Amino acid sequence: MSVKPNALSSTTDRRLYTWAAMVAIAIVFAGFARTYFLKTSFGTPELPTLLHAHGFVMSLWFVLFLVQVRLVATRRTDLHRRVGVFGALVAAAVLIVGTATAITAAKLGHTPGPPPLIFLAIPLGDMLVFALLVGTGLYFRRRSDIHRRLMLLSCVGMLTAAISRIPLDFIQAGGLPMFFGLTDLVVLCCVVYDTVKQRRLHPAFGWGALLIVASHPLRFLLAGTPAWQQFASWLVR
Repeated sequence: MSVKPNALSSTTDRRLYTWAAMVAIAIVFAGFARTYFLKTSFGTPELPTLLHAHGFVMSLWFVLFLVQVRLVATRRTDLHRRVGVFGALVAAAVLIVGTATAITAAKLGHTPGPPPLIFLAIPLGDMLVFALLVGTGLYFRRRSDIHRRLMLLSCVGMLTAAISRIPLDFIQAGGLPMFFGLTDLVVLCCVVYDTVKQRRLHPAFGWGALLIVASHPLRFLLAGTPAWQQFASWLVR
């Protein structure tokens, strides 16, 4: 997570990235308050070590994004670059722990609604999209306009799990289409705001948003195929 010194020099950039980071953190907190952040207050069951690790590294990624945005906005780019090395390690941890958590949940049958092997396409899809966005963002770390947009999308594109756990009736009643739809709405709000302010659609936002939005129906299509069933069965053995 490293960008050029002038990456967030304009008021428009500071507002978009700061607000997007704070909204993402608020959604994550709202979704996992009962089962993770405030679990002692709600008396929810104890979590295994893997889920604790998953919750920690995922939370760290969202907080780290906000910290990095504010470091650049306040012109502490020297510290921003040093923290960026740590950010790359956190991203790797998100992929490793997130993938392990998804496979373990499928193996134990701890999945909501759909059969475990079918549902496994959802979290693994998140990990694939995250890897593509972060990997490309790090590759273009010297192109601040590309880098910062892809890093933002890497955060808001992973909000589906948190959204699905927000205890609001209209969200819960909508199921997976609602969870994906609200995630897409957050993504598109960021893209539209940036496009209006910049008076053009930036290619990084255009292609990145398309990757996130298109991946959702593609996961449904893939999960029902014999090839996926065979692959998923191999993963959980």
